[in-house]
Amino acid sequence: MLGLIKKIVGTKNERELKRMQPLVEEIRALEPSYEKPSNAELRAKTDDFKRRIHEATAQAYAALEEAKARAAAASGEERERLKEGLDEFERQLRKTEGECLDEILPEAFAAVREASKRTIGLRHFDAQMIGGAVLHQGKIAEMKTGEGKTLVATLPFYLNALTGRGAHLITV
Repeated sequence: MLGLIKKIVGTKNERELKRMQPLVEEIRALEPSYEKPSNAELRAKTDDFKRRIHEATAQAYAALEEAKARAAAASGEERERLKEGLDEFERQLRKTEGECLDEILPEAFAAVREASKRTIGLRHFDAQMIGGAVLHQGKIAEMKTGEGKTLVATLPFYLNALTGRGAHLITV
């Protein structure tokens, strides 16, 4: 019975892959427009992405800084109470950043794909785009030897580095 259900509904992995297919299509559709710009214009995309993230998070960042200033100016129990409330402002900032990163993900991945083609002659395959999106979501992407794990890692690494918070990439 379980086998029949899996054939009809699919495994969790198959459903996840199907769910991500529109994202791959969106990135693929952007590819021709990312092949046209010069290297300098392609590099300028990074500044555009950073600007968009900054604009989207400016209000949340300002609220966090204001809360930090209020906490620093307070004393005693009030200071401790305000410091505890800073976590909520930080969560809101991270949530806003995450939403913005999810929004620019297709464009950022298309830019990385094109930069990779130009610099090292390797083009990310669709399966690698899915792997990059999975890693960006904080999930684990299992890949076999030779499937391009290091190349996959460049996608979420670039995307998440755009926030300016710093990013670390460790590969074997």
